[in-house]
Amino acid sequence: MFTAENIINEKSHDIISTSPDSTVADALKIMLEKKIGAIAIKDGDKFVGIWTERDLMLNVVTEGFFSKTSKIKDFMSKDLKTAQFDESVFALQDKMLGERIRHLFIVKEDKIIGILSTGDIIKTILNDKNKELKDLNAIVNFDYYENWKFNKKKK
Repeated sequence: MFTAENIINEKSHDIISTSPDSTVADALKIMLEKKIGAIAIKDGDKFVGIWTERDLMLNVVTEGFFSKTSKIKDFMSKDLKTAQFDESVFALQDKMLGERIRHLFIVKEDKIIGILSTGDIIKTILNDKNKELKDLNAIVNFDYYENWKFNKKKK
């Protein structure tokens, strides 16, 4: 069973972040360059927020929002959703579905060690199921069934 830490170890350990005083446009540039759907907001050594594609969608219709001048700290989500490093992939999936979120900060010994997205979770589950299917196919030998011949007696 895969855990949050297993998934983080398979992907990049880097947590892409920007400062709270960055503009939304600056954050978007980083997100586009790194091909990510969310960026962590870090003030010094502490993660203080997250800003996502979904936030952009909501912010665009907000009065006074201008990506080139608006500060990310005024539009970021401050309520960081977390999970422990040893939680199973299915527990992570349940948490994301239950809270209707797409990103979880993973914590180990009171330190954030990574961020997982729903895509990371889905990829892990699909890869595990694919391996399981290959293992089952290796065990089952269909030759026995394919070579069955029914002898029809002619009357």
